[in-house]
Amino acid sequence: MAGNLKAILTFGMLSMSTHIAHAFESDGDYVELYRQQNELRILNDFRDFLSIRNTAAQPDDQQKNAEWIVDYIGMRGFVSEIVRAGGAPYVIAEKAVPGATKTVLFYVHFDGQPTISENWASPPFTPTLRTGAIEKGAQALPWPTKSTPIDPEWRLFARSAGDDKAPIIGLMAALDAMEAADKPPSINIKLILDGEEEKGSPTLKEILEAYGDRLKSDLILFCDAPLHQSGNRQLVYGMRGSMTLELTAYGPLRPLHSGHYGNWAPNPNDTLMRALISLKNEDGSIAVDGYYGDVPPPNAAERAAIAAIPDIDAQLKEELAIAEREQPGKRIEELVMEPAIVIKGFQGGGVEGKSRNIIQPTAQASINFRLVKNQTPSGVKLKIEAHFKAKGYRVVRGQPSLEDRRTYGKILKLDWRPGAYGAFKTPLDGVESLRLVEILDAIDGEPTMQTPTLGGSLPIVLFEEHLTAPIIVLPIANHDNNQHGRNENIRLQNLWDAIDIYAAVIEKYGID
Repeated sequence: MAGNLKAILTFGMLSMSTHIAHAFESDGDYVELYRQQNELRILNDFRDFLSIRNTAAQPDDQQKNAEWIVDYIGMRGFVSEIVRAGGAPYVIAEKAVPGATKTVLFYVHFDGQPTISENWASPPFTPTLRTGAIEKGAQALPWPTKSTPIDPEWRLFARSAGDDKAPIIGLMAALDAMEAADKPPSINIKLILDGEEEKGSPTLKEILEAYGDRLKSDLILFCDAPLHQSGNRQLVYGMRGSMTLELTAYGPLRPLHSGHYGNWAPNPNDTLMRALISLKNEDGSIAVDGYYGDVPPPNAAERAAIAAIPDIDAQLKEELAIAEREQPGKRIEELVMEPAIVIKGFQGGGVEGKSRNIIQPTAQASINFRLVKNQTPSGVKLKIEAHFKAKGYRVVRGQPSLEDRRTYGKILKLDWRPGAYGAFKTPLDGVESLRLVEILDAIDGEPTMQTPTLGGSLPIVLFEEHLTAPIIVLPIANHDNNQHGRNENIRLQNLWDAIDIYAAVIEKYGID
C-alpha cells in the first residue's frame, strides 16, 4: 500500500503543481482545485484507514492503526514515533519547516467505540458510501471510480468515520494540496495521535510527562467533536470533563422465584432504581447537595457568544421526535455548560425472550458524569458518596461481605472507573484565539461561530497541566454522524471543508 500511495502522490503533485500554482489568483482556490481533482484518492485513503479495526478495548488493533499512520504521514515529511506508557499506543510526530517561528500541535484520536455489527446497516469496518443519512432512507452506493462524479452530500459509513479518523486524512490532504501548489507551511506542525481516547486516555498523563518537551507549541488544536447542529464553521473554547461510575445493588444471595418470594425478598432492581432516581429533581436538575456549588456562571463574553449562535431548538426537536426537553427554559448551548449525570445502562435480569420470573441477586448501572470548570473528579466522588449515604445506603468500594449483606438492607457498591478527568476553558478573547478566528473568517468571508463549551468530553485538562499553549477545539464532523453508535458516518462536504480549514491554518497561522 505504502509504495503505491507514494507513487500516486508523487505523480499527482508533479503533474499538478505548475497548473495549480497559476490557475487561481485567490489564496484558497488552490485547495479546492486540488481536492476536486483528487477526491477519489482521498476517499480511497480514508477507506483503507477505516478498514483497520480500532476497537478501544483491543490494543493490538490500535498498534496496526498506529503503524498505518506512521507510514501515511511519513510520506508528507513527518518524523514520528509510536510510544506507550503501559496502555494503547500513541503516535508523536513532527514536521519541521525551515524559517517557521510558530508551532501548532494537533491532537486527534484514532481508536473507536465497540461495535455491535448486527445493528449496523453495513459492516462497521467495511466503509460504505450512501446517498445521505440512513434515517432518511439513504441507499448504499457502489464504490466510485475515476469517472464517477462524487456528490458532497454523500456520506461515508464506518466506525470512526466521524469520530475521529477524518482529521488525519484531512490534515494530510491539506498538506498535499499545499505541496502541489508550492505553498509552504508557515508553521512547524506537531501531532499527538491518541490510541485510547474512547476509554478515557488512561495513560495520557504518563505520555505527557514523558514526552511533553517534544510537544511544546504556541497553540494546541483538538481536532475532534461534531459541529454545531447549524453546520456552521466553529471553534470551541471549552469541553466538559468526564468520569464513569459502575453501581451495583444487592438482593438475595441466590436467584429466587418471584412468585414465592416477591413482596418478601428485597429486589435489587427496585433498590438501584430508587438510588438512580434520587440523583435528579423532577425538572431535570441534579439533586445532589452542593453539586452546583463549584459551577461558575457564564461570563459576559460567553453570554454574547451564545446569543450569536443560531437557535436550533425547534430543528432538533423535529429531527429527533422529542416533545419536551429535559430542562425547559434553557438553550442547549447553556445546558452543556452545566454538569450532567447520565445513566448509560441498566442491567437487572432480562427482557422479552430473556425475561424470567426471578428476583436476581444483583442489579447494575453504568453512570456517566460530565464535569464543568472548577469541578474535580475527587470532589464529585465525595458528593455522590455523601448523597447515597444520606439516603440510607450502605456504600462499599469492593464486594460486600456476607456479614454486610446480612446486616444492611440497602447496599451499593461504587466502582469509580479509571480515566477520569476535569473540564477545560480557554478565553474567547485571547491573542491566539483572535488570530485563529481571523484566519478562518478569511476562508469565505463568513463569521466563524464561537462556542464557549461543547457538551462532550476530551482529556484536554491534562494538556493544560503539562503544556502551556492555549487550547482550542476545531470540530469538523456533521452533528448527526452517529458517533459511538450504529451507522457512524461523515458527510463528504464536512471532510472537504476540513481540508480548506486545515490548509488555511497551516498556511497563515505563522505569518505575522
